[in-house]
Amino acid sequence: MYEHFFQCPYCWEEISMLLDTSIRKQTYIEDCEVCCNPIEITPEFQDQELIGFDALDVEQ
Repeated sequence: MYEHFFQCPYCWEEISMLLDTSIRKQTYIEDCEVCCNPIEITPEFQDQELIGFDALDVEQ
């Protein structure tokens, strides 16, 4: 597991998430731990290293 810190696209608070390094690329929805809005998370790993990360607001 890899802990990654980023800003919520809604409330701009810094939050952290544990990411699974065994999955090369994935996209999923996770709620912000501060404002509870849904965030589309897309991490990408290569050789257990984070090479790309997007945290986008989900248009409701």
